Amino acid sequence: MNKLGLLGRNISYSFSRNYFKQKFEDENIQDTTYENFDIESIDLLPSIIKNTPELKGLNVTIPYKEVVIPYLDKLNKKAKAIGAVNTIKVTKKGKLVGYNTDCYGFKKSLKPFLKPHHKKALILGTGGASKAVAFTLDSLGIEYQYVSRKASQTVSLTYDNLSEIIIKNHTVIINCTPVGTFPNIDACPNIPYKSLGAEHILFDLIYNPEETKFLRLGKAQKAQTINGYKMLVYQAEKAWSIWKK
Repeated sequence: MNKLGLLGRNISYSFSRNYFKQKFEDENIQDTTYENFDIESIDLLPSIIKNTPELKGLNVTIPYKEVVIPYLDKLNKKAKAIGAVNTIKVTKKGKLVGYNTDCYGFKKSLKPFLKPHHKKALILGTGGASKAVAFTLDSLGIEYQYVSRKASQTVSLTYDNLSEIIIKNHTVIINCTPVGTFPNIDACPNIPYKSLGAEHILFDLIYNPEETKFLRLGKAQKAQTINGYKMLVYQAEKAWSIWKK
């Protein structure tokens, strides 16, 4: 029996386990299971590897996409460039190889909506997922700036200094924070939504709820809105192709 799973914290809500369970049923895949490894701290990973002898691969979610890297034996080129891992393959020799399939999922779900005027983007949040988004925007030739609650060496924009003109000049806005995720559906990133218009794309990596307040407020200003569901499906299928190799 091949075992796969999701590594994270407080992940009972997780998309991945339900998605793969359904996939295995639909495609009559009987030799593989998928379970959640809900751990309080990343230093518990070696004991999971040791105690799960048939483990073939893992997805990695918040908050471990970056801190998992020192535990891996090797990084795929893209994962190394991004500095975040969301997929691990356990080789036949028991080595752990890190990949990033978030960038693939994000690119595939954003690309159909891009128009020539989408030249500048704002990335809300600075976690592991935002790094994959930044890598993808680079590959698409879209300039970007990070927005965070506090300024730092890498982040000059904070929510407090987001002006109308900055919003108007950045026509792609991606929410990489968990703000607005179920059950906190009345929360949303603090940006000047009234400055949005029909030329904007709002992309929320959140998929639960289907339409976050961030997207709803964007839609009210005629912006194109995209939730994170397709990105998750694409990255999951990419992970599956890596594990099957």
